[in-house]
Amino acid sequence: MTAESPRRPCPCGSGRRYKACHGGSDPADLIVSRPFAGLAAETELIALREFVPSATAPLTLRAAAASADDAAAPDGAGTLPTPSVTLATVLPGAAAALTRSDGSVLLGLQVQTHSGDLARDLATALEWALAAEPSSVLAVVGRATLGPRWADLVVDEPLQVTVHEDFGWWLESDPEPGSEVAASLERANGAVMPSAKIADLPGAYWVDTGDKAHLRWVRPEDEQTLMAALARVAAAGELDLGEGTRYVGSFRAHGCLVPVWDLDRDAHPSEWTEPVRAFAARLEVALASDEPLTDAQRRARDGILGRQFTLR
Repeated sequence: MTAESPRRPCPCGSGRRYKACHGGSDPADLIVSRPFAGLAAETELIALREFVPSATAPLTLRAAAASADDAAAPDGAGTLPTPSVTLATVLPGAAAALTRSDGSVLLGLQVQTHSGDLARDLATALEWALAAEPSSVLAVVGRATLGPRWADLVVDEPLQVTVHEDFGWWLESDPEPGSEVAASLERANGAVMPSAKIADLPGAYWVDTGDKAHLRWVRPEDEQTLMAALARVAAAGELDLGEGTRYVGSFRAHGCLVPVWDLDRDAHPSEWTEPVRAFAARLEVALASDEPLTDAQRRARDGILGRQFTLR
């Protein structure tokens, strides 16, 4: 990493000066409330971390990360090829990372963290994987302190997410029928909530929780701006997504708001593409407005603020 001026804002996005943040003596003690701030993949990373059960996305490594992998080659072995790295929602045993027999890497998002900076924990797991032997597993990340963060190792670009119906992608080959591996996979598959991307909009997912179907949509805007825009849409009577839907509220995740709508559970996920795109267009118009809120819009905003909850 390049040296940072101690008086400049910390590149982690915390708002603190570098000296008082990641330039301090022990960055593991710091809480970074928005670990992926400013990244093109921020909303997708949050969705995959928080509520999408089974999904993967290929990652492109920065040159520095690839060079570090080359340096791990045994003397006289020449340059190692850069391994294929795939980001995953959750891995077997909630592992932080694992390497396959061919040296490819799976990096887990839904893991126990040991510092206040998820972006640093992920980078620590990725560095371990790039230096690990094939068929290795990193159960948990240790106390990540000094070292790179996510954006130092991974190219900043949108994620190409594939949502899976089960966890069959965990295994390199089919398990033996009746084996413990087969039983573990069956148990994991039984817990998967059906999910799907909606309208190719970053961070927007249809999720069937069993009792209801929802749209959960991670938004990148700051909270005040987004709430004002939602209030404008609500005051115009256009906050729902059509017949049989209703706006439920929102929850916070890694510095971003996630609005949630109840949907008709009998409708196929693809049926929500056009309604969600239409709402996205209405929201963009509202976000672009810099007019003060009217009395009706302020009342709508107060109602929306009162409908925030915690995802469990």
